[in-house]
Amino acid sequence: MILIKERIGKLLSDLQSLIYKEDIPVSEYRMLKSAERFEHVSDLDTQSWEVLSKEELWGGHREYYWFETEVTIPEEWEDQCVVYELRTGREGFWDATNPQFTIYVNGIRRQGLDVNHREVLLTRQAKAGETFRIILSAFTGDQNFKLVMDSKIRILDQETEQYFYDVSVPYEAAKLLPDGDSSCITILTAANESLNLLDLRKEYSPEYYESLKKASTYMKEAFYDRYCGGESKTICCVGHTHIDVAWLWTLAVTEDKAVRSFSTVLELMRQYPEYVFMSSQPQLYKYVKKNAPDVYEEIKKRVAEGRWETEGGMFVEADCNLSSGESLVRQFLHGKEFFREEFGTDNVILWLPDVFGYSAALPQIMKKCGIRYFMTTKISWNEFNKMPYDTFYWEGIDGTKILTHFSPSREYNKAAVLGGNGDRAFYHL
Repeated sequence: MILIKERIGKLLSDLQSLIYKEDIPVSEYRMLKSAERFEHVSDLDTQSWEVLSKEELWGGHREYYWFETEVTIPEEWEDQCVVYELRTGREGFWDATNPQFTIYVNGIRRQGLDVNHREVLLTRQAKAGETFRIILSAFTGDQNFKLVMDSKIRILDQETEQYFYDVSVPYEAAKLLPDGDSSCITILTAANESLNLLDLRKEYSPEYYESLKKASTYMKEAFYDRYCGGESKTICCVGHTHIDVAWLWTLAVTEDKAVRSFSTVLELMRQYPEYVFMSSQPQLYKYVKKNAPDVYEEIKKRVAEGRWETEGGMFVEADCNLSSGESLVRQFLHGKEFFREEFGTDNVILWLPDVFGYSAALPQIMKKCGIRYFMTTKISWNEFNKMPYDTFYWEGIDGTKILTHFSPSREYNKAAVLGGNGDRAFYHL
């Protein structure tokens, strides 16, 4: 099984390199160092802005910039799917202190860009000569004095990308399972047989795409149709981003981060109609309502559709060690009131993924505030004193019981992850 895992991993690595067919670098930008929030980005006059070439550096400590450039689709890219990609040279570092961007394409806010989100879709069917005006609102992050604007437009091969993820997602799951596990064997067998059908001798040739279609069909029929969906349990995946309102950044950064994160979610929803997302903390929604009313109105539409869940119970994810009982009650009072008045939803879950302890009075407070469930994860990170269960009833001081779930996201066989770094954590959108 080890050899099969390594073989599949190598073939997937080769396949991943084919996801992008061609690229053209962006040679220069116009740049303005300013913390001003421009209300109408589409009307920006950038002629007086400084010119920044691809080789020049920019940056600072918690500084704000604006960038503008134009990209044009070449004739030979007609009908191709084209994306814009941006890197700053700080990839691989933690996103809490890294550069952050909001990208506007032809005057329309699209999403956030950071170390976890490096590209934006420009068009799924390009037209030769079509021009896109790209404007970026940038925040340097902490102590980032040597940043670059390493950007390009790229042809995204959607067929290759689809097949790559159809195989790599179950493969990554198989690597976390014991070698003798039946699910592991099923996944590796299907992936290996599917990849055997792939003709990689000549990239992007008719033979390559014909084999890609066969390999994709095999994976669907031999794995997804045959083995998936037949279990007695149903697992639903709901997206979430955990945002610290105040920690390693200022409240002003939090305001912008909320807009970037929520606009990224909305962009994903436009691309993937099946995508469902949940977010807590009314304070973040208030920031978005104030600074990006267009984003806020689109969130309301998604909530009405049932694709955006407004949950969490508290106004902010509160500290529960030092707060008084009255303070915790007010968190629920104002948190539930906000979501009820703004979105017509009622919270039944206390969502606290990132606090360090919990008052024993919380079950009683939760029940009296109409909260039926509790989800958290932080104390399950303890390396020595392990909670024996991940789902159980938490009994408070007065005997009140609340159904509780500790996310066991860090509990897995690290040795089974070939080439992995043995770590999993929450990431900021």
